Amino acid sequence: MTAYIIRRILYTVPIVFGVLLLTFVLFTLVGGDISIEIAGKGATQETIDEIREEYGLNKPLFLSWDSQFVNHFKNALTFNFGRARDREPVIDKIKRGVGPSLALTVPMFFGVVIISVSLSLIIAFVHGTVWDILVVVICVAGMSIPYLSFILFGQYFLAYRWGLFPVFFSPELTMAQYVALPVLIGIAAGIGGNLRFFRTVMLDEMRSDYVRTAFAKGLTVRRVLFKHVLKNAMIPIITRVVLAIPFLFLGSLLLERFFGIPGLGYLMVEAINSRDYFVISAMTYISAILFVVFNLITDICYSLVDPRISLE
Repeated sequence: MTAYIIRRILYTVPIVFGVLLLTFVLFTLVGGDISIEIAGKGATQETIDEIREEYGLNKPLFLSWDSQFVNHFKNALTFNFGRARDREPVIDKIKRGVGPSLALTVPMFFGVVIISVSLSLIIAFVHGTVWDILVVVICVAGMSIPYLSFILFGQYFLAYRWGLFPVFFSPELTMAQYVALPVLIGIAAGIGGNLRFFRTVMLDEMRSDYVRTAFAKGLTVRRVLFKHVLKNAMIPIITRVVLAIPFLFLGSLLLERFFGIPGLGYLMVEAINSRDYFVISAMTYISAILFVVFNLITDICYSLVDPRISLE
């Protein structure tokens, strides 16, 4: 397994290089020199030259050790992303936004996974009954409703009309208070698609011979479902669950934007609106790193839950 892990880590080098090259081309070559935009209308040439020097825009693009691309590469590897358009270090913005984003996405993630996996086991057991049909109809309806509709309904009725939750983020609120409603909305919006996926996985396992044998031996329903069926269904569950973890660090763009939660999703939306390429480039790079790392973790988990899979 050690050799496999080392080999996969080495594979990340060209991936990281490709991401850095792509972000550099998109935000530097295609985006062009944004020093005039940062300086503002009516800025003098001296001010523009100072901004270009501050952000390194006056250096060669490629053909130099001190070129813009080489500095872009070195800064990314050391997580020194420079300064945003408001002159604040990008890494400080990211560190400040990680906490609120994780406070929102982590309980939402565990809520969706636990509820959908547990219900999918039960629904697969009662397959073909009125309860199964009812759950499928609700799931399809939930998947058909736009995410934005869940947000508007929760914000207007649960928060504004009924006063059960705060409508918008406020520094005076505790973390539990300002993420409670967004978490409920995220679970309600995400459970439909996850439940349908896990239900299909569980149904495939329920039709297996070992399930009939387990029931024939007199094992309880709870033991068969949660010990045998769930264990043998872990491969697709791990694929869906583990690969969703990197997105927890990136926050939820819509929820954070509508509820004013100062997380990474909110930061990303603000960066896009203000054309802050420095923040967007840093977030894109971190996303790529997280996705590669958790892809590796997914493969390792395969070998841990299924002895038939070997990484050698």
